[in-house]
Amino acid sequence: MDIEKKVFLLAIYKKKDDESLKGIIAQMEDSKVFSFKEGKKLLKEFRNEKLIVGNGLSFSGIQEAQEIEQEFKI
Repeated sequence: MDIEKKVFLLAIYKKKDDESLKGIIAQMEDSKVFSFKEGKKLLKEFRNEKLIVGNGLSFSGIQEAQEIEQEFKI
């Protein structure tokens, strides 16, 4: 998984309840991580990989995000 996807998945994991996925994409765009269009594409990939269900992470998405969080702590 490339760094942009890892950062995006971690941002979704850390999002507040009142934040939307599109809001997270906008934050990533503002931070120059990727464009809004690319963010929507990554979101679709996460849904296809069953990492996201509805407006949040699935169990496997949470597990993946926790592993990424540990990787960034090192």
